[in-house]
Formats: sequence, structure tokens, C-alpha cells
Amino acid sequence: MTTKKFAALLRGINVGGARKVPMAELRQVLEGLGHGDVQTYLQSGNAVFSTARTDPDPADLARELEAAIEARFGFAVPCLVVDGAYLRAVADACPFPAAELEGKQLHATFFSEQPRAERFAGIDGPSYLPEEYRVGDRVVYLYAPDGLGRSKLAEALARPAVVRGIDVTSRNWNTVVKLIELTG
Repeated sequence: MTTKKFAALLRGINVGGARKVPMAELRQVLEGLGHGDVQTYLQSGNAVFSTARTDPDPADLARELEAAIEARFGFAVPCLVVDGAYLRAVADACPFPAAELEGKQLHATFFSEQPRAERFAGIDGPSYLPEEYRVGDRVVYLYAPDGLGRSKLAEALARPAVVRGIDVTSRNWNTVVKLIELTG
């Protein structure tokens, strides 16, 4: 039986003591959904799993996981599920020299659907230099040389005009690379 590996990216958990989702319990939730080879990475909501389902839809897997998390923990957590091939394609298409940068300087913000160009119309890119962003396939690449916590461009990219109605979650490049390894 052939299995396919996926990464689940949970948004906004285990930050500042709120919305606690222990990784051991997240693994149990995924296993309870019938997934195998479950691993978590860091405490910020990254999990990798395999499924033997024929041609599984990542959006369906995400909705199932969201429902199971809400049932288990009593609060909603937006989840994105992507396969290893997609993560590899995101890395291959990176417009910035990832190998030359520190992992904290480069981020990928994953979108549940392709954002239209007009969502970014209010962002004057040159005014944020040396920070830069580029839009890819359901991902926005962000180069923030001083890190995400100090990034004014990251704040602009998180405005409701950009993200309203779309599930988004960001990962630094070190995490992206690790998830590629774990889903490979």
C-alpha cells in the first residue's frame, strides 16, 4: 500500500500561554484520524504524517484536523495541510538566496488559497527596504534581515486587507527545510 506524506501547519497555538496544544496530544489526534508515521516538530504546531488514502485532498485533511482539534481542546485552530512535493516546490521557487541567509531572516507565509495581486496593492514595497517580499504559489516569501519580530513589512503583510478570508501561517526557513526533510 502506497502512503503519501503531509505536513500540518497549525496557526497560533502555544503562543504566550494561550491555546495550548501539547505536541503529544496533537500526535494522538492525528493518529485518531487514522494517519500513520506521525511526528511533530517544535512546539509551534508542525506535524508530519502519512496517509494511505487514495488521492487525499489536503483541504479535506485540514478540515478533518481542525474539527478533531476543536473537539479535543475546545477551541478552533486554523490548519493548513500540504504535501512534501509542494514544500519542495516552495523551496525550489524561493526568489531569495536561502542558502546564504540565516533561517530567521527568511520566512514563508503559507496561504490556504492563492492570494490575488490586489490584496497587496496597499503595500509600498520599496518603503520597507531592505525587507522584501515575493508572492509564489499559495506562499509569500519574506526576507526580513532583522527577523520577523522586528519586521514592519511582516506587519503590513498580516493586515486584514491581505489575509481576510484566507487561512495563513508563517514558518521560518529552518522550519521549512526541516518539514521538507520530514516529508521527503
